[in-house]
Amino acid sequence: MEGKEEDVKLGANRFSERQPLGTAAQVRGEKDYLEPAAAPLFESAELVSWSFWRAGIAEFFASFIFLYITVGTVIGNVRSGACNGVGIQGIAWAFGGTIFALVYCTAGISGGHINPAVTFGLFLARKVSLPRTLLYTIAQTLGAIAGAGVVKGFQKTQFEASGGGANFVHHGYTKGDGFGAEVLGTFVLVYTVFSATDAKRSARDSHVPLLAPLPIGFAVFLVHLATIPITGTGINPARSLGAAIVYNKDQAWDDHWIFWVGPLLGASLAAIYHQLVIRAIPFKSR
Repeated sequence: MEGKEEDVKLGANRFSERQPLGTAAQVRGEKDYLEPAAAPLFESAELVSWSFWRAGIAEFFASFIFLYITVGTVIGNVRSGACNGVGIQGIAWAFGGTIFALVYCTAGISGGHINPAVTFGLFLARKVSLPRTLLYTIAQTLGAIAGAGVVKGFQKTQFEASGGGANFVHHGYTKGDGFGAEVLGTFVLVYTVFSATDAKRSARDSHVPLLAPLPIGFAVFLVHLATIPITGTGINPARSLGAAIVYNKDQAWDDHWIFWVGPLLGASLAAIYHQLVIRAIPFKSR
């Protein structure tokens, strides 16, 4: 018990509530956590590393599984009808729960991005290099296409009849509504990713165990609840492109730009907000 009490004491009481915040504490040399070094923009040695390519493979298969489960759920719901289907809540749980499981499985290999918007936001914050950003985006997109393709192979008739799980701006909403929903939804997701993996939060809350994939999965779940009626919820360009390519009808392509520009803008805003406002990292003095 003494050991546990000491752990709690170190975790909960080591950091005083009156401790200088933000840049002030770092200027005084009182930083109580280890800030990970910024990722290099490009490093040739990374390209010949097995861990680099293994991470890309992990992102491919995670995206494949993600599309297979989620698009299959959407199609199953449409097929079952309003009374017998899982409904919006069930679809939202499928997306959020699958992300929770896949981030948990791949976090130690690739970081568990499974989304080009997440990768782009982390790239802007210098958490990943440019080659890794490009590799992940390609792997995620190919995995999404493969996942949606398998669903179509298993249920071709239902796939075509249900719109292939593709994203589009639904009737009654404008393109501006859809774009805004994608920006805000992706902002919530990427901001949650930054917060759940933040080095400072982890150090200060070391006495409170937090499984990072859990809040990320919940963020996906909640965003889907809010935006499924508007766009079907993209917030993931690979997911939107994979379903659009396999479905390949005009409806899926008419507003497709929204599901790239919106998420990338939302991810950019989340990265800027977390880095400049929450952490003030670019303004540190030496």
